[in-house]
Amino acid sequence: MRPAFSTLGVPGMPVAEVVRLAAACGYQGVELRAHPEEPVHPLLGLRERAAVRGRFADAGVEILTVAGYARVAAECAGPAAEAALAHELAELVLLAGDLGAGYVRVFPGSGGRPVERAEADAVRRLAAVAPLAAERGVRVVLETHDSHRTGAAVARILAAVDDPWVGAVWDVLHSWLGGEAPAATRAALAGHPGYVQVKDVASAQDLTPLPLGAGVLPLPEVVAALGPGAGGWWCWEYEKRWYPGAAGLPGLLAEGRAHLARLLDGGAGRGPDDA
Repeated sequence: MRPAFSTLGVPGMPVAEVVRLAAACGYQGVELRAHPEEPVHPLLGLRERAAVRGRFADAGVEILTVAGYARVAAECAGPAAEAALAHELAELVLLAGDLGAGYVRVFPGSGGRPVERAEADAVRRLAAVAPLAAERGVRVVLETHDSHRTGAAVARILAAVDDPWVGAVWDVLHSWLGGEAPAATRAALAGHPGYVQVKDVASAQDLTPLPLGAGVLPLPEVVAALGPGAGGWWCWEYEKRWYPGAAGLPGLLAEGRAHLARLLDGGAGRGPDDA
């Protein structure tokens, strides 16, 4: 297992403190939320990018992902909007490459459009950015989220793209909300390399983030679906940004890391990045 956490749980925290927490609590990587309100985003200059990369490298912590908000299945009203989305995708890939991140996270976000048209647009856009991703050594990963919550739905898009530099993030909350069993998600996403994004909540009606193991998400079944000792990256996304009343993530990080270790203890296995 390679544990990571998302800075969505520590909104606005300076890079130095994120690095310190990761190293102190035993996390090998961090998923950086790439939004203008955060310290790291696509408008960051080259000198600042190099400084961020250096801080993480000096601490022995990887920048796992640049977590963007591009919606590849969204409707674009005209050529200018289409060009803006293509630019957003390219800038996220360039940022990730400059930071040494292995992944760029994107969303489907079709917004209720007809499925065939939305997925055709997503395939076209992901295929268009794939050569740049390959050039920069960054995999663009489509998250099981919003309009495409399940592995089966995301896999339809990825199968049509058919490019090794385009893969998937398995967000266990959304596949669960979509009614898909962990074994089915794993089967659907096999062959689409990426990583697992874990979290916990009280119920489908109350999505306030909880410490890992304190809620109802079927994390043991996710581990079982991936095999004993499931390896690869496991990123804890604690969505405090949207739930300010939730407990602070820094105080939960050490026990969260321990809980992941207990879940995944069981010998050699395969993770989603090994698919």
